[in-house]
Amino acid sequence: MTDTAFRETTAEPVTKSVPLAHLSLELGHLYMEDFEAGPKRLGEHFAEVRVWADAVRASAARRSKRPRISTCFLIDDYFTRFSTPAELIPMILKEAEKAGLVIDYLARESSCAVADRIELAESVMHRLVESPPPGTYGSRPPVSQTGWLPNGQRTPSTSRSALGAVKGWEPPQETAARNHSVFMDVELWSERDGKRLWSCPFLAAVWQLARLGLLRHLGEPVLVPKDWEGEDFPHDWDRLPPLTRLTDTKAAFSAYRTCTLMPNRFLAVEDAVRLILDQTDVDAGALRQVAERSAAEGMPVPAAVAQRATYVFYEEPGDSSEAEET
Repeated sequence: MTDTAFRETTAEPVTKSVPLAHLSLELGHLYMEDFEAGPKRLGEHFAEVRVWADAVRASAARRSKRPRISTCFLIDDYFTRFSTPAELIPMILKEAEKAGLVIDYLARESSCAVADRIELAESVMHRLVESPPPGTYGSRPPVSQTGWLPNGQRTPSTSRSALGAVKGWEPPQETAARNHSVFMDVELWSERDGKRLWSCPFLAAVWQLARLGLLRHLGEPVLVPKDWEGEDFPHDWDRLPPLTRLTDTKAAFSAYRTCTLMPNRFLAVEDAVRLILDQTDVDAGALRQVAERSAAEGMPVPAAVAQRATYVFYEEPGDSSEAEET
């Protein structure tokens, strides 16, 4: 006699697929003080980015005769709100065009926290799976309580034994260390006026998952691009879609891999992003779809999600002279 288990198929949401380009190329991820510096500062940024964007495209052409590459730009409207979309976006597009660049997709950083009434950051937070270091016994509170995510064992607190002897200092340990540890402890959120404020690295991790086509809500795609049909952009950030398609590009927003071009001051933030991605339990259906489709095109992706994200960190104008003065 065999036991047969019956289960409602509707109980498990079907993971819907999303269009995928070969590469998502980010042309900017700046803070409001960068915009506040005016068109000249933006022009310098795009002029530098253009050099590296050409190199990235040439590299992609080595892997595919006709690479599908979409470009995107992220505006920080989460931590501070400067100016209005009506004033800021035309300036961004104009300076990008002067440098020979085209921005296909424009995103608001606040949409990495909440988009179309979906709590994206909260959803990703619940998918975090901490890597317990060897020899630990659950004495450390979980990330859901502390808001801090490490890549190993923190330095134990100095304590006194029952006999009065003080236990000596012990170093932190990276879980997957090779010869020596590189220990990191990343703050995912803080509390301000009783409200949770997500950190820049955590929102950037959500942004990477979206660009890699790996975000879902009950099986449905999230951060779906919306065309901007009006001539003028709104005067209120909340009236701008979370993700806006600005061109008639046929390359999808999400892609098998991402490449981000940004100033080198963001290096520490993106190191933290990779730590978060390494400990996120990504939707299995979305992972399978991307793996199968990329392999079918002869461009298989790495198993580790963090390895699908690449970066070019450039030196900002003025960095060298400032270093010489100090």
